[in-house]
Amino acid sequence: MEVNISEAIEKTPEQLEEARREFIAELWRRFETLQEWAVSHWPDQEHPLSSADFVEARKEILSLRSPAGSLNQPVQQNEAEPEQGGAQYVDVTPAPWP
Repeated sequence: MEVNISEAIEKTPEQLEEARREFIAELWRRFETLQEWAVSHWPDQEHPLSSADFVEARKEILSLRSPAGSLNQPVQQNEAEPEQGGAQYVDVTPAPWP
């Protein structure tokens, strides 16, 4: 697949987001197909593969949904690094339910 760079520049942010979502959906579909094939064709029947063997790969694919990283974390741009006087620790633990 060849991508024309000038086409990507002319797209609106909404079009780019839709293209990204379509890509991720197709990637997920193909990954599921690959996983099924791998489990059914694994040569070592004494130590069979299972869907649990693909957890980390699933996490990586799902992380593509958010270009900034984790879906639960706000984007933190232009923050100073600790050696530049920025925060040494950032609490990312979610607050409990009231």
